[in-house]
Amino acid sequence: MATTQMTEQNFEEVVASNDIVLIDFWATWCGPCRSFAPTYEKVGEQYPDIIFAKVDTEAEQGLAASFNIMSIPTLMVIRENVVLFSQAGALPERTLRELVEKVRELDMQEVHRQILEQQNADA
Repeated sequence: MATTQMTEQNFEEVVASNDIVLIDFWATWCGPCRSFAPTYEKVGEQYPDIIFAKVDTEAEQGLAASFNIMSIPTLMVIRENVVLFSQAGALPERTLRELVEKVRELDMQEVHRQILEQQNADA
């Protein structure tokens, strides 16, 4: 599956209607972003059930700002509306595949339980 272009207009819909969404925050002028793109595309093709999205930080400055993106490329992983991973820098192909597998294996009931506990402790 080709990558999905993510914008402020389709962000909520894409995240809400898909279990796992990886987001590559990038820009055309960014050399490391251009170097990471083929790896991101290749791994995305190996996981057709997962959305591999791209956010052009120049065109979508508001979306990038809402996630406090300070450097690019930044990779973010959202599962069931929970940001599980956010890290600047390009990942090697093997590391990206390992990340996808770990996200798939997560017990999201446990993750949601821990979030609820933390919210209750903070209240």
